[in-house]
Amino acid sequence: MKKYEQIEHTADLGAKIYGTTLPELFENAAFCMFDMMTDLSKVVDGESIEIKAEAPDKESLLVVWLNELLYAATTGELIFSEFDVKSLDENSILAEARGRKLKAIEGIIDVEIKAATFHDVEIAEGELGYEVVIVFDV
Repeated sequence: MKKYEQIEHTADLGAKIYGTTLPELFENAAFCMFDMMTDLSKVVDGESIEIKAEAPDKESLLVVWLNELLYAATTGELIFSEFDVKSLDENSILAEARGRKLKAIEGIIDVEIKAATFHDVEIAEGELGYEVVIVFDV
């Protein structure tokens, strides 16, 4: 199963994200966001951080999780390439993000994503797993 596909959006970036499990959907959403910013094949992991987030429902949690990753990347001057959800329920996530300091990788950011948005976010469960459409503010 592919992790994501980019979809048309008028002003921002959109993506349809897939996962066989809910934790995999969250991992693939994070991968998608950073992969849309740069070619992640250039990024090897060297730094690791723990991300905790809480929200009232799984859709909000997904957006909060992505925005927490963006905040951590910006403040830590990092680009993340690998994600491991340690625990996930309706209202909270604990995960590890691995990546590299930006200064170690020259000119790596192609597109700057400012935030994941709540625009029409709805996690759907089907025969093959989960999917969600996310719009990223650029």
